[in-house]
Amino acid sequence: MIEAKKLRKSYNEKVILDISSLKIEQSQIVSICGPSGAGKTTILGLIERFYDTSRGSIYIGNQEIKDIKISSLRSKIAFVSQDASLFDDTIKNNILNGNQKAGQDEVKKAAQNAAAHDFIQSMPDGYETRVGTAGNFLSGGQKQRIAIARAFLKDAPILLLDEATSSLDSDSESKIQFAMEKLTKGRTTIVVAHRLATVRKADNIIVLDDGKIVESGSHSSLISKDGFYTNLCRLQLFSE
Repeated sequence: MIEAKKLRKSYNEKVILDISSLKIEQSQIVSICGPSGAGKTTILGLIERFYDTSRGSIYIGNQEIKDIKISSLRSKIAFVSQDASLFDDTIKNNILNGNQKAGQDEVKKAAQNAAAHDFIQSMPDGYETRVGTAGNFLSGGQKQRIAIARAFLKDAPILLLDEATSSLDSDSESKIQFAMEKLTKGRTTIVVAHRLATVRKADNIIVLDDGKIVESGSHSSLISKDGFYTNLCRLQLFSE
């Protein structure tokens, strides 16, 4: 379980996140949505301790994260972002970044789960193909699938997904959505998403605006309220 209490984060005295209470049960999938600048990605950064809270506490289980060694905390978390971070190395070694002790069979299985094995096999040197600086020899969808394979290999109990499909074409997105459905099973998952179509299956949707939680619930319950979330859906449908 992940729980935040009286959580506040400020930059240069400007409050960008102010949440009195947030609880995410074990193995639950929670989506966080809201307009740009609402504080969605800040929540993920606080959980990983890329920065600390200005006030309040975050707990994993019964332990406050400030009392957990950062290396130990991050070993429990797999993170997949919109911009997959790849090293100028082989595909195999990029996947192994999730677990340096894994063998070839484990790397292959992780790639298969991430719908990446087939395209890797078609590359000039298969798993030994170099990806280039920041993965520039690969397409956006290929980079994302390698990042997801790395998350499969890490096999961490907590999964953070930050706009992981927002920059992809529809074909790549459908393949990655299928892979991520497998990846989230049995894990405590927080999904930050701009495309609201990707959050509908979440156990709970947290709606942020101006750093505060304005609504929460399932997709159907939020739609029935005809409130902030419903308006976000309408605006997105209109813009698309």
